[in-house]
Amino acid sequence: MNNSLTGHIIRFFTLVFAQVLIFNHVNFLGYINPYIYILFIAFFPVKNNRALFIFSSFLLGLSIDMFLDTGGIHAAASVLIAYIRPVILKSSFGTIYEYQSVRFNAISFGVIITYITLLVIAHHLVLFLLEIFSISKILLILQKTLFSSIFTILLSIIIYIIFSRNNK
Repeated sequence: MNNSLTGHIIRFFTLVFAQVLIFNHVNFLGYINPYIYILFIAFFPVKNNRALFIFSSFLLGLSIDMFLDTGGIHAAASVLIAYIRPVILKSSFGTIYEYQSVRFNAISFGVIITYITLLVIAHHLVLFLLEIFSISKILLILQKTLFSSIFTILLSIIIYIIFSRNNK
């Protein structure tokens, strides 16, 4: 239990610092930014305490907001995907999730891609809706969501492949 907690804390701070020091400075074509910190939310263990998970997701988003001075939009998007994660897990993994036996290392690669894609799109849509906050700019919101999601999904899959090979 203690080793698991230490691993989660290290993963939390590693993703926050990687986001702040590296990925926030990637600004492709002026509006495409990867947000890889959501990997903490995506791969948090399924069986852990849900209230603790939502609170740690809030702290994750709030940490990013403090560094970016974005007023809570990352915290809101992070809490939302933490809250809807059971629905996304059930739609991605099916009966494996119902029995609380999801092991991300043992799942097929296609299912992982579907799961990451659903989480990233939900996160980015809420993030950019709150950032722009204008229904008249819906095309800009959808454009930023689409392109940033593609970039984030590709980086997330690469990071997943690199670190899942180390765990096997």
